[in-house]
Amino acid sequence: MVKLYDQGAYLVNGTEIVEDTPKAQAEIAAKTGRQVSKEEAAKETIAYGILKEHNVSGNMERLNIKFDKLTSHDITFVGIIQTARASGLEKFPIPYVLTNCHNSLCAVGGTINEDDHVFGLTCAKKYGGVYVPPHQAVIHQFAREMLAGGGKMILGSDSHTRYGALGTMAMGEGGPELVKQLLNKTYDIKMPGVVGVYLDGEPMKGVGPQDVALAIIGATFANGYVNNKVMEFVGPGVNNLSADFRIGIDVMTTETTCLSSIWKTDEKIKEFYDIHGRTEDYKELNPGEVAYYDGMVYVDLGKVKPMIAMPFHPSNTYTIEEVNTNLKDILHEVEEKAKISLDGAVDYSLQDKIRGGKLYVEQGIIAGCAGGGFENICAAADILRGRYIGADEFTLSVYPASTPIYIELMRNGAAADLMDTGAVLKTAFCGPCFGAGDTPANDALSIRHTTRNFPNREGSKLQSGQIASVALMDARSIAATAANKGFLTPATDLDVEYKNPTYHFDKNIYANRVFDSHGVADPSVEIKFGPNIKDWPKMSALPENLLLKIVSEIHDPVTTTDELIPSGETSSYRSNPLGLAEFALSRKDPAYVGRAKEVQKAQKAIEEGTCPLEVLDELKPVMAKIRETYPCVGEGNLGIGSTIFAVKPGDGSAREQAASCQKVLGGWANIANEYATKRYRSNLINWGMLPFLTKEDHENLPFANGDYIFVPDVRKAVEEKASEIKAYVVGETLKEVTFYLGDLTDNEREIILKGCLINYYKG
Repeated sequence: MVKLYDQGAYLVNGTEIVEDTPKAQAEIAAKTGRQVSKEEAAKETIAYGILKEHNVSGNMERLNIKFDKLTSHDITFVGIIQTARASGLEKFPIPYVLTNCHNSLCAVGGTINEDDHVFGLTCAKKYGGVYVPPHQAVIHQFAREMLAGGGKMILGSDSHTRYGALGTMAMGEGGPELVKQLLNKTYDIKMPGVVGVYLDGEPMKGVGPQDVALAIIGATFANGYVNNKVMEFVGPGVNNLSADFRIGIDVMTTETTCLSSIWKTDEKIKEFYDIHGRTEDYKELNPGEVAYYDGMVYVDLGKVKPMIAMPFHPSNTYTIEEVNTNLKDILHEVEEKAKISLDGAVDYSLQDKIRGGKLYVEQGIIAGCAGGGFENICAAADILRGRYIGADEFTLSVYPASTPIYIELMRNGAAADLMDTGAVLKTAFCGPCFGAGDTPANDALSIRHTTRNFPNREGSKLQSGQIASVALMDARSIAATAANKGFLTPATDLDVEYKNPTYHFDKNIYANRVFDSHGVADPSVEIKFGPNIKDWPKMSALPENLLLKIVSEIHDPVTTTDELIPSGETSSYRSNPLGLAEFALSRKDPAYVGRAKEVQKAQKAIEEGTCPLEVLDELKPVMAKIRETYPCVGEGNLGIGSTIFAVKPGDGSAREQAASCQKVLGGWANIANEYATKRYRSNLINWGMLPFLTKEDHENLPFANGDYIFVPDVRKAVEEKASEIKAYVVGETLKEVTFYLGDLTDNEREIILKGCLINYYKG
């Protein structure tokens, strides 16, 4: 089904894979009649060409990227614009689209959500942007329909910013990276590796894009095969997939932890642009005659079966057939894995889902940027036509990804067919993906064609004894399960005639409702601020010496951004830095906020010119021990703050608040064995936090929660580009430990020294 090559590979004429062995050059010469070096062939990938066109550094090893367009949703755009305004924003220099698809339900926190929407509209007018009102489209569907273009690059403040199937290299990053683009700065990275994804064959009837995506994620996530690399989709199997099918695979590449994605394009992608009235934005993209990839993922589409990602990660994959055949054993495996993520906070079992020897689920959801596509919903309607979902616990909700898709479903009858079965159709909304809509009942199991199924995401509040489970599946098998009234069923078990109707895009829907400044700013417009929209608090520059208290210690294999700052109802406070910070780690370590605030008192005392020892008694013996060796420390040259340790933090969302909430609570650093994604590490840096790495095994750390760590001359170390940072755990002695900063650009070092991106741009 999926094979990973042990080393790099060449792709010859877009169809033949040649492994990178000593015989490779001779084999390539025999096929092409010429010699091609690995270095030359690496420049023949589609990814290399696009990155080169957007790189302004002149150095393809160190890229300074300028994007063509930007996009954000209503959980992120307020903070981004507030940061940019504080840094000198006058107008949006490139097209910037503000969608309203996350906080669409104005039901929590009074006027907060709608206040954010009004803020977005007035900013689009003032600075020259585009504003998409609530319920019109989810962020990524609007980008596909209206923004993508062949050979272009788009940066979005959402982790699933992926438009590679349409020939657009798109990246999801934390808000500060968009701020840099708004201020005419660049996105700075090393040249990423490029991994080929060779698609062969054709999917069997009933298999959908989520099935293929989950198969790839299951093969590549745990081993980091494509971590921070670009996935480039090639091979003859690409031509056998519709545009919607490719899009459905592409959006899920985020869950492999890759940096971005790009696909070869053809007439089917041209047709997509034609349908949307943007023929001029199509560009044919193919790798060169001989292209070299740093790895190769071979996917036999014909062998992919209906898949399910069991709780609590998209990589926890099985075939549905496996689950149904080995139900008790697999449920036990899931329960054992869950013990690590849930840390014993609740008694977790799925055994009660076995009814009559079959797996029963209480809820089905087809939604968002992954599931809400036209073809997915039409296929679900074909499966359910003439059937009904029953009147028991099982429910089915369907969220078309945009109003144009919804209208077409109404016009072709698919909407009526679905509603006849007992399904409910709702407007374009991302909420089911992150716990702000269709939250399952306690102990319920939901199957979803959405992007993620992390713990602490879709409604779980472990500290309140609430747990919900989500498994990811394709819309087709969700519909088959609905047809079977909630009993897990792969779509391949049903004999269905798929109509595959033609899609017609109604451009008037957006033309009549979306505000588009066409890049013209109107400085006379007054921005409307709701009472919850607050400025960022002042942040200090990195001090000469640093005293850190560990206030949370997390030993899970991976810590998601949902655990660092929960989604769901907290989203209403995303425009209030201090208000949102109250929720930091609330579902993972509820005591974190109180501990961090206690340490922050000392830093605030320093900033106010008073003695920190007077507000935090526990500092007295700590400082006494430090001054035995460093007698001058504390005389206006010390900063005091908090830090957390996590084994591998940052998987999941691009949300900058996973870092900024720690910062506004006095966080100065993270300590980790590894950072799960580049975007989380970038968020730490942009908020002036040190991304420390430790080589110590997490089960035998030389420090623990509650310990103080003294980092002398930390400012000097950053200034002098030291790779190793000497620090000391303060106890009866000063016990030396070594931290590592990893690779930092000059700009990143300066941001850390200044204390945050806002300070950096203020000068």
